Amino acid sequence: MDRVLNLAGRFLLAHIFIISGWTKIGGFAGTQAYMDSAGVPGMLLPAVIAVELLGGLALIAGFKTSLTAVGLAAFSIVAAVFFHMDFADPAQTISFMKNLAIAGGLLVLAQTGATAPSVDTARSTYRAGGHAHA
Repeated sequence: MDRVLNLAGRFLLAHIFIISGWTKIGGFAGTQAYMDSAGVPGMLLPAVIAVELLGGLALIAGFKTSLTAVGLAAFSIVAAVFFHMDFADPAQTISFMKNLAIAGGLLVLAQTGATAPSVDTARSTYRAGGHAHA
């Protein structure tokens, strides 16, 4: 059961980053303008897309899970601060809190790591002289 919950948690945490990164590709110019209006250089958008897509895929695969989770947690907190600080707007307040909740879940994942199936456990098993499918 732990393996199923870990994989489901990784998938649920990752999907928001993957969908968000993919959406930014389709609305590139608009996203750049939005970033610029928030005081974040729009030229950082390719890096943001890479972080979201690659980070999300790494979480699902369980690749360098703890490091990836800490990085995405930091990303989520920074995004909350730069884009969701208009507490007069209830939707922005909820978005701020959701980003913090996502960061919290990612920090728990960073502490626990990924269980099988994951690249991390397969690599660990291989290094220990066992079979990668253990």
